[in-house]
Amino acid sequence: MREMNMAKIGNIDVGDFPLLLAPMEDVSDPPFRALCKEQGADVVYTEFISSEGLIRDAAKSVMKLDIYEKERPVGIQIFGANLDSMLQSVEIVEASGPDIIDINFGCPVKKVVSKGAGAGILKDIDLMVSLTESMVKHTKLPVTVKTRLGWDENTIMIKEVAERLQDVGCQAISIHGRTRAQMYKGNADWKPIAEVKNNPRMHIPVFGNGDVDTPERAMEMREKYGLDGAMIGRASIGYPWFFKEVKHYFKTGKHALPPTMEERVEAARRHLQMSIDWKGEKLGVFETRRHYTNYFKGIPDFKPYRMKMVTSDDSADVFAAFDEVLQKFGDHQFV
Repeated sequence: MREMNMAKIGNIDVGDFPLLLAPMEDVSDPPFRALCKEQGADVVYTEFISSEGLIRDAAKSVMKLDIYEKERPVGIQIFGANLDSMLQSVEIVEASGPDIIDINFGCPVKKVVSKGAGAGILKDIDLMVSLTESMVKHTKLPVTVKTRLGWDENTIMIKEVAERLQDVGCQAISIHGRTRAQMYKGNADWKPIAEVKNNPRMHIPVFGNGDVDTPERAMEMREKYGLDGAMIGRASIGYPWFFKEVKHYFKTGKHALPPTMEERVEAARRHLQMSIDWKGEKLGVFETRRHYTNYFKGIPDFKPYRMKMVTSDDSADVFAAFDEVLQKFGDHQFV
């Protein structure tokens, strides 16, 4: 039997093996975070926000700072490689009242990396450490870091990097088990993350990320790799129940029953409505589309209904499609 291991981010008690919602661009917005929180996510992070965008007051960046009270503890994630911009953005972010400030040193996307931000900084570990140190000194909030194993397989120095980040005051680290070169291909390797955790000098929580896509894999991360928590990204898109299912499996060793059609329609409906309330009809309708495929996965002859959901620009048509689906497929048994 494993011992209880209560993880703390600064003074925030996040429980025994917390499940964290990963920051995902255009996905981890307040409506989606609220749904994941209800289904058992222990900590949620905003989609990453450009420090340069915040300083320019780019409306899209500033909008991403919105937080609902009911989703706490919430971390706001920022990325950038310019010290002055990062420090200015800390002040802007603090005004939104998050519980945690997270620095993105892991995003592999070219437009971010080419500016030396995100995973680009993995080519300059000294800069990564000095940026973190300056940000820690600049805020009273706990600062955490999300990163990858290294730039490529020849530069995996995550054990040393994590130690250095801890030494300058980083309060928790989430590590994606791939290098920048891998992007999202191949399999995540959790062994180097376990080496970070097993380093006797490490005392901050070490969270694993990458390929936690079944309750069994979450269990493996906890039991076999001994990490402090799991950060969950893609497995939750259009499926906020994943958090609850992992917790059910931890508790009982059995799989929870999948959500019924009624629960799925209800979640999709609330998701769309919250999105419209948050960002207006047009964007709300458009940005919720990516979730519908997963909400309604595995239903035979569903395509015409899904097409209605993802091609209608008017929310009334999408809500009508939900009603239609509930009527037609209401007794579909999900496995």
